[in-house]
Formats: sequence, C-alpha cells, structure tokens
Amino acid sequence: MVTPNHSYPLLLLLLGSLAVVSVVDSFVATPKTYNFNLKSSRSKSTAMMTSAGNIELTSQETLDSLLSVAITASKQAGEIILGNAGGADVLKSKANSRDLLTLIDPLCEKTIRETVLATFPTHAFLGEEDVPPGKEASAAAIEAKLQQLNDADDNDNYLWIVDPIDGTSNFVHGMPLCMPSVAVAYKGEVVVGVIHDPHRMETFSAVRGRGAQMNGEPISVGQQSDIGDAIVAMGSPPAEESMKMSLAALPVLMPKVRTIRMIGSAALMLAWVANGRLTAYWEYDLSSWDVAAGSILIEEAGGSMTDLNDERWNLRTRKICGSNGGNVHKQILEALGEANVV
Repeated sequence: MVTPNHSYPLLLLLLGSLAVVSVVDSFVATPKTYNFNLKSSRSKSTAMMTSAGNIELTSQETLDSLLSVAITASKQAGEIILGNAGGADVLKSKANSRDLLTLIDPLCEKTIRETVLATFPTHAFLGEEDVPPGKEASAAAIEAKLQQLNDADDNDNYLWIVDPIDGTSNFVHGMPLCMPSVAVAYKGEVVVGVIHDPHRMETFSAVRGRGAQMNGEPISVGQQSDIGDAIVAMGSPPAEESMKMSLAALPVLMPKVRTIRMIGSAALMLAWVANGRLTAYWEYDLSSWDVAAGSILIEEAGGSMTDLNDERWNLRTRKICGSNGGNVHKQILEALGEANVV
C-alpha cells in the first residue's frame, strides 16, 4: 500500500477543484408517466445464454415480470426519498461517523422487499440494511446467499440485491444525489438491474441480452477512446483503507484524465457511465448491493465492468472499474496499477 506525500493538501485541492454536478435546477417535483418497453425481439419462450460463461438464464416472460416489479419497487422507494428530500436525521453511524443510517433507509428497504415478495414469495433477498457494517460482513452476506442458492431448484434460484438509498450522506444533507438500486440475479448472474433517480425522474434499466434503457429509450456508453478525453468518477469512501487508496490514485490519475468527479452515489455514477455522462467510475471497495444493478447497465450499454485486474465483475467482486471499455478501460487500470492501487 502506498500513501502519497502531501495527502491532505491534495485532498483540499481536489475538493476545491471538483465541480459538483449542477443538479438542483434539474430537480423534478411532479412525477411523469413513462411507458417502458418490456418486450424482447426474441421469442418469449426462448431461453437466453450469457456471453460470459454460457450460463443458461431464465424465460422471457419471467424477465418481463422481474423488470416490471423491480421498476415498481424502485419507484415506490423513490417516492419515499422524494418525500424526505429536504434531508433526514441520522439514526446512527455504522462502520464510522462517515457511514450513516437514517430512519428512511430501512423504510425504503421494507417497501422494496414487500413489493418483491408479494409477486415472488420464494425468491431470496439481500438488502444492505440486513447486514452489519464492514466489508467482512458484506462479503460474508453475499457468499452465504450464493451458497444457499446453490442448493435451490431453478424456480427458486433468484436473488434480489438491494441498496434502498444509495448515497445516504447526500440524502442526509438534502442533496438530490441519492436513489434506490435494485438488481436480480439468477444462478449468480445478474439478469435485471434498475436504478431509479427520483429527483430527475430518470429510470435506468437493463435486462441481460436486451440492452440498457433510460425511461424506455436505449442508452449507450460514451465514445471516448483515450484517457485524456475521459471524465472519471471515483468515491470518497468511509473506510480508512479505501480512503488511502483513493488518495494514492489521485496524483497519478488526475493529470491523465480530462477531469475527476466525486458524486457520492455509486448507483448514480454507474448509471451515468452507462448513458455516457461519465466515461468511467472506479472504486477500491464496494459491496454487491452498491454495484449489482449498475454492472448490468454498463455491460448492456456496451461498456466493461471488471475488477482492478481486468477480470469480469461478479457478485463477489469488491474492487471495481466500470467504463466505456476498450482503450480507456485499459489506460485507467494501468494508471491505478502505477499508483499501486491493487
């Protein structure tokens, strides 16, 4: 592990120079109605095979139902978030004073869980608020769920992976940069992902093999082919080890890219990579519920989702890089390696 010299002056410089995306003017108070395309061009009775691992997935009818319920549950949680958009009191801190929990987080998770289980009562469910704080606990939680599903039959081999409010610190301070993230995995492969941004009424969705959409319209990753043209997002993580790795990366990565953004919501940064607003997003340590929905958005939008060794992301992966793929992805991983962020 390498900690850069002059870490705190650099951090102050970063905080002074990183422009927070202007979002207040785009706040939407009046809900709109969107028609989502739940149909596939393939026959509904045709099973899908993934491009990675040749894993047989599930029927088109089931995928339609999964997507519909994921969107409904996400929007219901989004309404709760909007109803408390002015900020929320902190119920307690979790891993440390930067890792927060409000009364609204478990309420959103309960709403999503009840909506899901009303339609799919036999499906497994993993929500952030079910798990004690710390990376060891979150890693153990996803491992236990995956092991449990190994013994399930095909009809019960579904796992819902949910972050009820991604960007809790933003939520606490009334920043409209927080939202639910909902994913469904079948036999360990994410097959449906939904990230609903209630503040801008943007619903990002993806189904394995069908591409990615925002409000029912196709989206794709950015077209940048060189790191110098890339807008790269990263986190301000609460854990000390991850914080040190983020600081180590900055002096190497910043001179190579167009700019860096810290938005404070993994879900939003992944969704924005999928629709090209950002070129890439990397993080040293994230849990499955932070990444699952965004991972399928990026892949279905034509991008790459890997760990920091360029191995394809899976539900056990904690060090992540999602990008538009190709040369930019390679260059970002090389820069992180140069900074000894491994």
